[in-house]
Amino acid sequence: MNHRAYLALAIPLTISTMTTPLLGAVDTAVVGQLPDPAYIGGVAVGSIIFNTLFWLFGFLRVSTSAFAAQANGANDHAQGTLALFRPFLLAVIVGLCFILLQWPIEYAALTLIDPDSDVSKFAAEYFRIRIWGAPFTLMNYVILGWLMGMSKIKVSLFLQVFMNVLNMVLAILFVHVFSWAVKGVAMATLIAEIIAFLIGLLILMKSSPIQWKMPAVGTLIDSHSMKKTFIVNRDLFIRTICLLAVFNLFTAKGASFGTELLAANAVLIQIHYIMAYFFDGFANASSIFVGKAIGSNNEKLYKKTLTLSWQWSILSAFFIACVYGLFQEQIIGIFTKLPRVIELSNTYGDWLIIFPFAACFGLVIYGVFTGATEIVPVRNSMIYALMAYIIVQVTATPIWDNHGLWLAFIIFSMVRSGFLIMYIPRLNKKIFHVKQEP
Repeated sequence: MNHRAYLALAIPLTISTMTTPLLGAVDTAVVGQLPDPAYIGGVAVGSIIFNTLFWLFGFLRVSTSAFAAQANGANDHAQGTLALFRPFLLAVIVGLCFILLQWPIEYAALTLIDPDSDVSKFAAEYFRIRIWGAPFTLMNYVILGWLMGMSKIKVSLFLQVFMNVLNMVLAILFVHVFSWAVKGVAMATLIAEIIAFLIGLLILMKSSPIQWKMPAVGTLIDSHSMKKTFIVNRDLFIRTICLLAVFNLFTAKGASFGTELLAANAVLIQIHYIMAYFFDGFANASSIFVGKAIGSNNEKLYKKTLTLSWQWSILSAFFIACVYGLFQEQIIGIFTKLPRVIELSNTYGDWLIIFPFAACFGLVIYGVFTGATEIVPVRNSMIYALMAYIIVQVTATPIWDNHGLWLAFIIFSMVRSGFLIMYIPRLNKKIFHVKQEP
């Protein structure tokens, strides 16, 4: 394996994952052209609610991809089937629970974030439409994760790009042609998720050599396999809780500074998502190669994947920081035309030049651990990073206000990377007893 083989997988995965933050970016940009910053704030708060709900179960994609990659590396079709059916069943159950509990979820979320009344109104409109797509969102996580783990990159790329491009087109149509405002953005997402799910099922049927039939109940709930799956998903769940705690604390504190600053932070967070998901493409590539290496007991592939992960973490950080640094004003201008929001976004936007260097290792090397299904270090690094974030936010925001808030976020990213790096030698020893390469 060399740079070309790594990039041949990483680039399509990067394009695929980049469509997710671009979706949120388009939603923000679409409502950002409307005359009231409360529209941006409403979509921002609504998005935070769904990020909380769906990211809590983001392990459905990550763990599905890892287990599928290991089954693929071992050429074990039976385990490949189970790697799809187990999380798929969970996705259906959880999605239906979200719909049944939508009213208490909405009340608790808006009470916790406590935005201005106009922002709260628009956030509620957004939530009450998008919540009906919950089962489809989670099932799409499983489908995409399985396709990635099975190295069916082209079809997974098609599915994700199709879903998000459709969402973008519908959002523009519903908001600027039909004048549905925030409701239009939410409706666009709901329709796109349902259509993508139906196409995803068709892709599974057509593109996989596996014979699709429900595994025997005893096989599906095999105690040893289920225990390992549970432990991996539990630790990814805890990791996600920590991540969401940071974003919710960030949004809640930003909301206390006023609607215009909340809108400016929403713009910058969307740009941050684009950066983070760029790294996520490389993390997915690392996860798939590591999963294959473990499934096929290929020590050489594992060592090379780890080396390439380090190298592309650094190269990606330089690339992202340079692009943003050169085009900061133009990028911010895409999201909103409101002068005050643009001014505030430019004031605090310099923090995003630092972000790629603070976060690159934590965001890419993370894929090595998920591919190995060794999630305890990922969980622990996120717990330590959350603790650091809370300490800095509490101490820095009374002194530097929103600058203190962004400082806390950068420190969180640095600590997340630092502690994960510390766990690499232990992972090497546990997997193949190899020494870390520079």
